[in-house]
Amino acid sequence: MDQSDSPSSEQVRRPPHAPADHPVIPRDKIGVLVANLGTPDDTDYWSMRRYLSEFLSDQRVVDYPRWLWQPLLQLVILSRRPFASGEAYRSIWNTEKDESPLLTITRNQADKLALRLGDAVGENIEVSFGMRYGNPSTEKALKELEDKGCRRILFFPLYPQYGSPTTATACDQFFRQLMKRKWQPAIRTASAYFDEPAYIDALAASVRERLAQETQPPTRIVASYHGVPKRFLTEGDPYYCQCVKTTRLLRERLGMPEEDVVTAFQSKFGPEEWVGPATVDKVAELARQGHKRIAVLSPAFSADCVETLEEIQQEIRDAFIEAGGETFVYIPCLNDRDDHIDALAGIVRRELAGWL
Repeated sequence: MDQSDSPSSEQVRRPPHAPADHPVIPRDKIGVLVANLGTPDDTDYWSMRRYLSEFLSDQRVVDYPRWLWQPLLQLVILSRRPFASGEAYRSIWNTEKDESPLLTITRNQADKLALRLGDAVGENIEVSFGMRYGNPSTEKALKELEDKGCRRILFFPLYPQYGSPTTATACDQFFRQLMKRKWQPAIRTASAYFDEPAYIDALAASVRERLAQETQPPTRIVASYHGVPKRFLTEGDPYYCQCVKTTRLLRERLGMPEEDVVTAFQSKFGPEEWVGPATVDKVAELARQGHKRIAVLSPAFSADCVETLEEIQQEIRDAFIEAGGETFVYIPCLNDRDDHIDALAGIVRRELAGWL
């Protein structure tokens, strides 16, 4: 069939100087693969166990020797934890779509980013999304871009602050998939954007908009980040420092005194010392100090998930109220806000310089 006769002739081509019977191939495009942590497929025991096993078996997440960790994980932890984790996920589950909020939001982010980039640079760019753990997998997202003719791909982990248990393991998984390819596309990876002005602007706008709904402003704002073991800091992981800088830049953008915006860390797991202060302890301390109204946001999460919708809004809120607090305001993650998508699109366009 002649190329001009093909209904998709704008999207396919024959290689230069190819014979007339050479099959048409997708026209070369640029791909953007955005990545997030992941989600279980359901909230039942076995779905949770599969997800937690994959997650907690990642040595970027738990870097104890496998001979020591795996028997404890498989025989002890995974016999109990899927029940508690399933209950937490059920309390936030998107029942309309029968999926976790993280999956819903990440899909919306990718769709909006594709529209924004298409408007800015044309139809020669494709956006897909994948998860480090669970579905849709990184492998599926990569194949989707390859099938659309993407020979240049930007891999963009949606973690504002670089962390070895987040950004690094997402990149590890992506490059593992490339190892399987006979023909690898050209690859770039996007840097952490913890101090990106447009990201800080979006954070500040989200704080102002949410607090404008309150009749009385909170006396403290807590920026709660996912925690990491303290030794990661001395081993070269920049995550803690980048979190502290994000808080400082946000506070400066809001024009608030230093003592009014607090950095804390949540989701401690395991026996060793983690960076602190722990969010659950800090909010209780603030309540005991007389701060009856506080607000909490999560600058390390690009999308609301179980750590924000369940841990912060239930466990951490309860700790504050039980310690004497009265008004606990949760400021949602940036999710698919237009200013957040604009910030992400700006980062993508910068990282694609020379390709576009």
